[in-house]
Amino acid sequence: MILVKSSSGIRGTLGGKVGKGFSPIEIIKFSAGYVSWMKKKYKNKNKYLIVLGRDGRTTSSIFQQFLVITFQSLGVNVIDIGLSTTPTVGIAIINEKADGGVMLTASHNPKNWNGLKMFNSQGEFLSEKDLKKLFYIVEKEYFRFASFDQLGNYFYRKNYIHKHIEIILSLPLVDKEIIKKSRFKIVVDGINSTGGIAVPILLEEYFGAKVIKMHCIPHGDFIHNPEPIEKNLKSICKKVSEVKADLGISVDPDVDRVVFICENGDFFGEEYTLVSISDYILDNKIGSVVSTFSSSQALKDLSINKGVTFYSTSVGEIHVVKKMKEVKAVIGGEGNGGIIYPDLRYGRDALVGIALFLTYIAKLSKIPLTKLKKRYSNYFMSKKKIRLSPNQKIGKILENIKKIYQGEKMDLKDGIKIHFLNKEWIHIRKSNTENIIRIYIESPSRKRMNFLEKKILYEVKKNYD
Repeated sequence: MILVKSSSGIRGTLGGKVGKGFSPIEIIKFSAGYVSWMKKKYKNKNKYLIVLGRDGRTTSSIFQQFLVITFQSLGVNVIDIGLSTTPTVGIAIINEKADGGVMLTASHNPKNWNGLKMFNSQGEFLSEKDLKKLFYIVEKEYFRFASFDQLGNYFYRKNYIHKHIEIILSLPLVDKEIIKKSRFKIVVDGINSTGGIAVPILLEEYFGAKVIKMHCIPHGDFIHNPEPIEKNLKSICKKVSEVKADLGISVDPDVDRVVFICENGDFFGEEYTLVSISDYILDNKIGSVVSTFSSSQALKDLSINKGVTFYSTSVGEIHVVKKMKEVKAVIGGEGNGGIIYPDLRYGRDALVGIALFLTYIAKLSKIPLTKLKKRYSNYFMSKKKIRLSPNQKIGKILENIKKIYQGEKMDLKDGIKIHFLNKEWIHIRKSNTENIIRIYIESPSRKRMNFLEKKILYEVKKNYD
């Protein structure tokens, strides 16, 4: 059993002993701690308001009841927006002038996981400082429940995904009419979660696209591994070419990451979601770009070509958002398909990513995605992971890697990033969301990438014990 506290909240596997996994006890403790944090953060209010949403996981509808009861028992009013997306909860917090919000989801993790993503009053994930305060409150169990006459009220709001989309369509760089004129034919993989609701609504109702749906019934029994990466998306890649679609779209279960499939069934690449959308934004606005140490060099190359400054941060949405605010970036995100467009909200959002991407390719006369990708630097990237046992620590492994590569240029802000000549690099770090080591390797040469991959995997595993 696993329980992970990270920069986006908590998540874990279901079942087992208290404190070892994601159980009803953890839900009550962390949601109560969240309310205590919120009341300390936003003091001297008569009543507090929280927005609550959930993804399509089979356990999310059950666990939602624990959250509603806990929040009401703490004297907090709850707006339940039901089956939703993580970015929709962020939008609803702003729209309802709420004090915060919680999304029941374990994001890209498999179906035996669930979790809580927690927001502040700006519809953004809690900062590192605020998370530390929250986790301390939970550890000490500093909870104060309400008396019988001070219990919170419950409200249900329908159609918040529609409201979210309508706000996206009001953005100047989203052109609904040019998308409609393009008459796109698009295959959508909704991974049996809320992407199966939200993405077809956006494409069919607002953009007039013809949509071929795959796994769009949100029953939560994921048909494949839910992380939107190439090896998990073989069926949609095949489907796009079979039905002669213009492209394919796949999202993760809580719809904050989006990837695209080319018209011939090739994978466009999760790294190139942010690269291509940044290309469009920088054609229309001048400003800096922010992504993470694990993201492709292709984004830095694009920034240099556009004459803007590129910044790298530690992996995680809160780190990217913090830097974007600091440097007033016009676009940012992560190489996993996460787009952060500050004109909408400081948070990853697959729906705004889709709207901006379709506007861009429509303005390029419906350019095929195979042709669009040729506009950008071509790198070969490997993304590997090694599972740690509960007692294993990554520190010793990183220290040994540091010794092996001591003659190379290194960045130690987030694990170890080793820079080589010719724009080659390796990044090794502990995952924020699972008990694993993540290893990223990139090179302009496939042969060199394969060589570096074999070398680093050997060196890590040699020091594994």
